[in-house]
Amino acid sequence: MKRLRIPHHPAALQTQRRRKGLRTVLPTKSFHALAVRHHAQYKPHKAAFNSLVVQHHAEHLVQRHRKKSRVLMFGWEFPPQSSGGLGTACEGLTTALAELGVPLTFVVPHVHPGHPHVNIRGASTAPITLRGIHTLLTPYLSEAEYESRIQDQIGNSGMYGSTLFLEVHRYARAAEHFAAEPHDIIHAHDWMTFPAAIAAKRISGKPFIAHVHATEFDRSGDNPYPAVAYLEQQGLQAADHIIAVSGYTKQKIMRHYGIPQEKISVVHNAVAQSSPVIPPTVKLPGKTVLFLGRLTLQKGPDYFLRAAKKVLEHEPNVRFIIAGSGDMERRIIEEAAALGIARNMLFAGFAKGSEVDQLYRMADLYVMPSVSEPFGITPLEALRNNTPVLISKQSGVSEVLKNALRVDFWDIDEMANKILSTLRYPVLQQELRDQGKAEIQGMTWRMPAEQCLAIYERWKDG
Repeated sequence: MKRLRIPHHPAALQTQRRRKGLRTVLPTKSFHALAVRHHAQYKPHKAAFNSLVVQHHAEHLVQRHRKKSRVLMFGWEFPPQSSGGLGTACEGLTTALAELGVPLTFVVPHVHPGHPHVNIRGASTAPITLRGIHTLLTPYLSEAEYESRIQDQIGNSGMYGSTLFLEVHRYARAAEHFAAEPHDIIHAHDWMTFPAAIAAKRISGKPFIAHVHATEFDRSGDNPYPAVAYLEQQGLQAADHIIAVSGYTKQKIMRHYGIPQEKISVVHNAVAQSSPVIPPTVKLPGKTVLFLGRLTLQKGPDYFLRAAKKVLEHEPNVRFIIAGSGDMERRIIEEAAALGIARNMLFAGFAKGSEVDQLYRMADLYVMPSVSEPFGITPLEALRNNTPVLISKQSGVSEVLKNALRVDFWDIDEMANKILSTLRYPVLQQELRDQGKAEIQGMTWRMPAEQCLAIYERWKDG
């Protein structure tokens, strides 16, 4: 019986020649023609092969010509006008989405005229257009702070809502005209923007994605402000889908607002990968421990202070830096004096931009003692600056960051023990620093951007 000689597939032929030190370069058209000619000798497989070729080309063309979802996004803040982690997250996410080719209009209460992301246009980057609405709203604003701000607007107070919540609704009405701009998805960050997103959805009929960076139950503990909780619940119920920054946050949304788990996707935050670390220009004598964050109940600065007191009983020359501002600032300063540790405390106030990186680099350890932290980007920023971290177990970042010390926020004895261990044992400090720095290299904003894009595409297609 004559043996049928099977001709080599061109790809196999190319591999064999490469192994022999030769190189076969076939243009795409020639490769395709040769492949068809060889496979045509196998009549039983010809139809299947042709079908596969057609399917491949169809998928390639669809992928190539498919338009990315156009996004209308509402947020509280956008750097350089930023007072917390939300602005950092919005900048990282939107920049990565733009790099994926997603056209995006970002609506915020204020726009900095010199911001580099205004109307970005590049060969491989979609535009990010920042749009501002004149309002007194700022991130993390309380009702009392808003009332003080409205009183300062002599002669102009009629332009704004008489209360914080009326101003939120005025902002929503002002944002309605953006719904006329072309978009496929509405994406809103946290409660203050939810009414605007609901209004836009009512006009355009496009899907609304609610992105939860923190709930009122994180900010206020067991005593949520009823009006904020109500607006938050309205937004979460009206949303077609919800993005939570952690599994920790997802559980809070389900528990406090009764949202079914299938309506919520977890998309963890990330960190910008900056240039190599440079030595600090200022270095305090001895060892330094850093707290950086808003001075509010949620962030646990009082637990940090009590742990500092216990550390100083064993290592009296340690310096503690508290960087941030908030409604607990005066109380924390007074408590430091009452505890007799004011000499070892440095209150740096609110830090931004390069000041933040400089503070990380000055520290031998960064501590995040949050009572309830939905995610927590600051530990990732600290590691980016070669500073080891001690984080609260009550945080979302603990779900993804393995090379960090952990402690319950309320356990000040254990917090003090771990601070002392890190300061006393250079090998432990170096291991935490090196392994943590290596770990965050994979935590870029592209991953959450791709996850958000997948959610957009799913809802855009209905």
